[in-house]
Amino acid sequence: MSSAATRPTAPITGTATSTGWSLGDILVHRIDEIELPRQTGPWLLPAATKEVLDEAAWLRPHFADAEVPRLASHSFAVEAGGLRIVVDTGIGNGKTRANPAWDGLDTDFLQRLTAAGFAPESVDLVITTHLHTDHVGWNTRRAGGDWIPTFPNARYLTSRTEWDHWAATELDEARTQMFRDSVDPVRDAGQYDAVAVPEQGREVAPGVHLVPAPGHTPGQVAVELRGRDRRALITGDSIHHPVQLSHPHVHSCVDIDSAAAIRTRARLLDGLADTDTLLLGTHFPRPTAGTVRREHGRYRLLAEPGVGITGARA
Repeated sequence: MSSAATRPTAPITGTATSTGWSLGDILVHRIDEIELPRQTGPWLLPAATKEVLDEAAWLRPHFADAEVPRLASHSFAVEAGGLRIVVDTGIGNGKTRANPAWDGLDTDFLQRLTAAGFAPESVDLVITTHLHTDHVGWNTRRAGGDWIPTFPNARYLTSRTEWDHWAATELDEARTQMFRDSVDPVRDAGQYDAVAVPEQGREVAPGVHLVPAPGHTPGQVAVELRGRDRRALITGDSIHHPVQLSHPHVHSCVDIDSAAAIRTRARLLDGLADTDTLLLGTHFPRPTAGTVRREHGRYRLLAEPGVGITGARA
């Protein structure tokens, strides 16, 4: 996802406590980066008009204001099978970006991640749902004049289909810059792996499964967490905003294949509906998560705000 929006004035305020959800033997933390500028919603989801929002009264006040959808950038830090896993790494600091809202960003994301118990050197696995600018930014950090992997001991994963798509695509300068500072240094360090993700999914850590979610990009994956007590699904950009539950046809202006994105969204929502599986939206504003219910021929989200967690378990 990207947007032509003005730069936010400050990161989300908060303390060392992260918000989290327990799945039994798997714990999920939300690590905030920034709230996205108000202009992002109308640009990204042009069909999510005030009239569409009005048809889903449950979107307000958390997920929309009177006129437009709200969106955010955050990562999910997951404890599973004794591993520390980060799913998507946001926009990143100090990077040259065409989007003025993301250019030269300066947030305390790494401090938040560390306070949650995920110091960069302790992270075992980084999962990239897809190779877009706002999902790979903290893959690297500046050291002197170079960009180096933020997580020096981690294996970074994305799908083989996603990797091969971008390898075969002629990139514009903005995307070339993103690969140069946030993807290539990890590849050059031998830490990026592109893995095959079959239709039935692929387990990459205990209870952590990559699930094909094409459309926004050809090789995008969602991340299914299969805990002892319940399951959760991290959306990536297969579902940008809760308005797409009530109106799954509302698609992103940067979807590579909007028809495929709509099919993916319908499939995921049908599997989630009327279960206790937690939906974790990669760009959903707070409260970020909830369960999916069928209501009057559509879907809606019943929010689960999570609880404050001060650090990862030992």
